[in-house]
Amino acid sequence: MVKKAVIPAAGLGTRFLPATKASPKEMLPIIDTPTIQYVVQEAVDSGIEDILIISGKGKRSIEDHFDRHPELEERLLEKEDKMYDEIMHLSDMANIHFIRQKEISGLGDAIYYARHHTGNEPFAVLLGDTIINSVIPVTQQLIDIYEQYQSTVIAVETVPHDKVSRYGIVGGSMMSDTLMNLDQLIEKPSMESAPSNLAIAGRYVLTPEIYTALEKTPPGKNNEVQLTDAMVNLLKSESMYAHTIEGKRYDIGNKLDFLKTNVEFALRRKEFAAPFYNFLKEIVESHKDQF
Repeated sequence: MVKKAVIPAAGLGTRFLPATKASPKEMLPIIDTPTIQYVVQEAVDSGIEDILIISGKGKRSIEDHFDRHPELEERLLEKEDKMYDEIMHLSDMANIHFIRQKEISGLGDAIYYARHHTGNEPFAVLLGDTIINSVIPVTQQLIDIYEQYQSTVIAVETVPHDKVSRYGIVGGSMMSDTLMNLDQLIEKPSMESAPSNLAIAGRYVLTPEIYTALEKTPPGKNNEVQLTDAMVNLLKSESMYAHTIEGKRYDIGNKLDFLKTNVEFALRRKEFAAPFYNFLKEIVESHKDQF
């Protein structure tokens, strides 16, 4: 049974400078909720309450966000503010632990920091800058498959064929409409060499054998230890599966997708969906001659 989750959140967030110079990109808000809160909530909604966040220098605000704030709590309680329950929920939603990645040495290196926390158990990995909106949490979807096959499961999504060079791409034989038995993982292949157009989508359930694979994986691109490279090594000795997600992924790692995500989430909020929609129509109409 998968009882623990690891959330890597140590990256520098250089694509969002200067906003991320002193504030983590994982704390960038989707309207009024930090990105990483959505990620933690997905783990909790998947039945996981033991979460390790891999942070780094300048990431202290993530710890503060999930910690108690007695002065704020008291003020909200006195005012009978409806936010009181939500703020209290933040510190109670899960058992959240933190460890720092001492150097930015790749996603694989970050995951290796979790070895003492997860031990000899399978564990989920949720990237801290990726939100996935789905009826059934994607992590729960992966856990269900792991329970059946007892092997590593990777979440993937369909991307346009001409965009495969931007992603880690998987290949193998389809077992159903949404499940693939893997025999290839290729990081950012050319369109001609890509085995499929199924891209790794920032969610995994990994077996503890990944740590042995990471130990044997030399630094790759940018002199960093890549998780995909370690999984390629693990694939030589272990079956591995890819599940095409039922849901929509939002990559908060780039500015355009961040803006799009805020717009979509705003249109789902009852308190201002209608006026915001009307505002968007007015803005589009007033700018139509510019494009």
